[in-house]
Amino acid sequence: MVIRNFFIVILVCLAFSSCRKDFFAESGPGQLSFSNDSILFDTVFTTIGSATKKFVVYNNNNNPVTIETIRLLQDNPSDVYRINVDGMPIEQSQNIKLAHNDSLFIFIEVTINPNNQKTPFLVNNQLEFTTNGKTQLIDLVAFGQNANFYIPSDNLFITDKDTINFRYYSISQNTTWTKEKPHVIYGYVIVEPKATLTIEEGAQIYCHANSGLFIGNPILGSNNDGGTLNVNGSLGNEVVFQGDRLEDWYQNAPGQWSQIWLCAGSKNSTINYAIIRNGTVGIKADTLGNSSEPTLKVNNTIIENMSDIGLFAQGSYVTGYNNLIRNCGRYNLVLNIGGRYQFDHCTFSNYYNYSSRNTPNLLINNYYEDVNENIQLRPLTKAHFTNCIIDGSAAHEIELQNNSNSEFNYIFDHCLIKLHPDSSISNLNQTNSIKVNSSSSIFINSQEQDFQLSDNSIAIDAGKASLMNNALSLDILGNSRDGNPDIGAYEKVD
Repeated sequence: MVIRNFFIVILVCLAFSSCRKDFFAESGPGQLSFSNDSILFDTVFTTIGSATKKFVVYNNNNNPVTIETIRLLQDNPSDVYRINVDGMPIEQSQNIKLAHNDSLFIFIEVTINPNNQKTPFLVNNQLEFTTNGKTQLIDLVAFGQNANFYIPSDNLFITDKDTINFRYYSISQNTTWTKEKPHVIYGYVIVEPKATLTIEEGAQIYCHANSGLFIGNPILGSNNDGGTLNVNGSLGNEVVFQGDRLEDWYQNAPGQWSQIWLCAGSKNSTINYAIIRNGTVGIKADTLGNSSEPTLKVNNTIIENMSDIGLFAQGSYVTGYNNLIRNCGRYNLVLNIGGRYQFDHCTFSNYYNYSSRNTPNLLINNYYEDVNENIQLRPLTKAHFTNCIIDGSAAHEIELQNNSNSEFNYIFDHCLIKLHPDSSISNLNQTNSIKVNSSSSIFINSQEQDFQLSDNSIAIDAGKASLMNNALSLDILGNSRDGNPDIGAYEKVD
């Protein structure tokens, strides 16, 4: 399954996304080698920011080569980047001859005004080299607006045979992120075992492409003991996770960054009043072996526009209420390889329109197939949905993968569920739930992403009254629920 390969993909990203000091790019005949595969200007600017870095171009070929052009690939507004080749400032260099085993020094200067709010957080460009008609690129990345930047550094791990360098930003002691300045993640931030990252209300978290936040260290394997995330947003002061592209086109574009990953061994994490948008996976709770306390409590939170999965839990223990998960490329919610889960007053609605979707909103299973094609059973001890909506544009929005040789304990209690009349799930374990095959009258306007209940919604007053407690007395917008609560995250207000 694609899902079980996700862990391997992330480790590969950590291992090979670094920019090493002694990097030599692979080159074919007549091509160049470089001392760095990317140049990162990591100064945190406070006034007018200016910094210079150098790197070296090598000719490791057996013959001389001619570098036909060296130039900035993209437009360079306000001369952010300036190039100096062997002491000569240039806009574009042509026909530079480089002898066998010779080298060329290139200096790059960057100047940015960090107080210009129109400047992106990360100002990117590429330096293009053309040799023998072939092009090679060096990435250039500079900090733009004044913010808290988290960039990768060396982290050495000693094995029996070698020392491996994984590059990421490490949080090894209790740390708090506040709202005074934005927080920009470039690469991966890892909250190490025994450490807690607390994010205060109103904080803005921006993630660069392929970047993300890991709670616990996946590299440590069975030695990963702990790592905790506490997101303490409030109504009107939510903590927002999103991509770092601020242009209008990117406001609702999925797949701009990686994920928040609660790695195996992480524990006692809470997310309250957060907005998590436009990534690949919103939250991944991959916490096999934790069962005494919830690995994650996620409440009053919106997860939206993920290119793959909204909330992806594997053999974990997750609880949540007053959550809206909407519009994800494959699934809104995956409860994979067993675990323990409870969701109350949540709306899972999938009208993803960036590509065709042939998967349901919700997937639940209790086994997986290992690399040797053997079935490994993982009991689903509890998956209880109460007063929840499972809806979307597909004909049916639930898939159950049950191996009868393992526990598969789930129930939909006073829920509203989108199922096709001919669905194979004819014996769905439910009580007092509403099964529909059309979504037209549930929400105000699902196509416009307004998932509050319409005036004539069948979800109104259809919830389970005995579920009410102090936490659930208010909906996701702070509206009071009455004695006959509505199904979903929103209570209809007259």
